[in-house]
Amino acid sequence: MKIIISKDSKELGRNSADFVAEKINAAIADHGLCRIVLSTGASQLPTFEELIKRDVDWSRVEMYHLDEYVDLPETHIASFRKYLKERFTSKVALKDAHFVDGTPEGIAALTESLRSAPIDVGLIGIGENAHIAFNDPPADFDTKEAYIVVNLNDTCKRQQVREGWFATVDDVPKQAVSMTVYQILKCRAIVSIVPYAVKADAVKKTLENDATNEIPATVMKAHPDFTLFVDEDSFSGVDEEKIRPAEGCDYSIERK
Repeated sequence: MKIIISKDSKELGRNSADFVAEKINAAIADHGLCRIVLSTGASQLPTFEELIKRDVDWSRVEMYHLDEYVDLPETHIASFRKYLKERFTSKVALKDAHFVDGTPEGIAALTESLRSAPIDVGLIGIGENAHIAFNDPPADFDTKEAYIVVNLNDTCKRQQVREGWFATVDDVPKQAVSMTVYQILKCRAIVSIVPYAVKADAVKKTLENDATNEIPATVMKAHPDFTLFVDEDSFSGVDEEKIRPAEGCDYSIERK
């Protein structure tokens, strides 16, 4: 596990974009193609804004995304398909882009496509309740499915309202189609991008606790290629002496 601390969200965006671009280019050099998974939300914006500027042969990049609300039209401001198309896929000429359509019926075809080859890089955010994708606590660590329908808890819903995607908690859909924890861990490399003070508690809990489905992000610490990008605000609550790497794993901290 590598922890990279940037001064602020802008620096984090630049540093994480450099890192992700290197990972993508290395995969292209190794096997001619890079397959990536992207998360969404306010915390990912600084990275996306920088990543689209990097020197990458996007025609050799295939994208999948993590999750989508059930029964939310793509025209809604909170639609993750809308988010990605406006902020990423319309900005670069990808080989292909595969979206979660928000229907349980779409899971089978998406799973077949996703599992046709390994995912090289997964950009996996961490929510205020330490969820990854929409795997809210207590997350299902056991299923071997690629995508499942999940129920959203109140903490998750409040985050969506606070970020401005919905007017009230009652407006947030009750369910979402989400990539599973099992499938996320199948990525060859996982890069978590987690800026802002509002994520400080989630970062603290993730780093200072052993793996538990009550803090879903803790499971990523055992991944052999896991890099966590934080800024000073999101790292502010962490006691470095209490950081608990996964059993048998080392960790490093770099300030950039």
